[in-house]
Amino acid sequence: VATYCVHYGEEPMISGRTGSGAIFFSHCSLRCAFCQNYYISQVGNGENRGEMDEEGLAGIMLELEKKGTHNINLVSPTHYAPQIMEALAIARGRGLKLPIVYNTGGYDSVELIKALEGKVDIYLPDFKYADNRLAKKYSGADNYFETAKTGLAEMFRQVGNMRAGVSGIGVRGILVRHLVLPGNLENSFGVLDFLASLSKDIWISLMSQYSPQHRAAEFPELSRPLNYEEYQKVVGYAEKLGLHNLYVQELESSEVYLPNFKRAEPFDPH
Repeated sequence: VATYCVHYGEEPMISGRTGSGAIFFSHCSLRCAFCQNYYISQVGNGENRGEMDEEGLAGIMLELEKKGTHNINLVSPTHYAPQIMEALAIARGRGLKLPIVYNTGGYDSVELIKALEGKVDIYLPDFKYADNRLAKKYSGADNYFETAKTGLAEMFRQVGNMRAGVSGIGVRGILVRHLVLPGNLENSFGVLDFLASLSKDIWISLMSQYSPQHRAAEFPELSRPLNYEEYQKVVGYAEKLGLHNLYVQELESSEVYLPNFKRAEPFDPH
């Protein structure tokens, strides 16, 4: 466990007013060259929370619930999923009532996702690539697209489109994130094509906050921020496909991103 906290930076239906109970796990099943959290995902550093058993992790879940969070948000859980589910069973036995958010990079086997059925309320996957050449080049995963789309289809089968409680906070469903990469718009179009094939009502967060970090400078096309025109083309393509449940981030200028969610609003409880 790298760290845990009350997190206010997720999409509004996840963070709401009182925050999401985020638990960040060290390491990752991907090796993204542009990872903004590489010191946690690849180096394995954190805030010295360190190793803990299932009892300790269950205690964190209950502690976050006492702080008034809307949910328990498991960040990069894939490689620890069996142990996390054991901890969740302990926490449920001690009275944990909050929805569970499975916040993943999207590189999860379908066998794993099937094993999570009934335990996860909200799936919050990234969908990074529709082009395996890019997946291999940037993240070391040459079968990413097949793996991700099969896993996403299973997530969707289990929980469907997002539903909200009376407060407008998501309680069950799927919300897919896609980080738009500079110079790779066709990849984004392919991602949106697949998501539209699942459901035109699926909730999508189109993220504009790419910045060249970690090893991004090794790739000329990734060695600059995303620009306004690129991002707007992806937003326009999503709308052309009939995808209407979009969280859209507005760029402050052609060079600087402003990661504020502008388009979609939290659910109207009525």
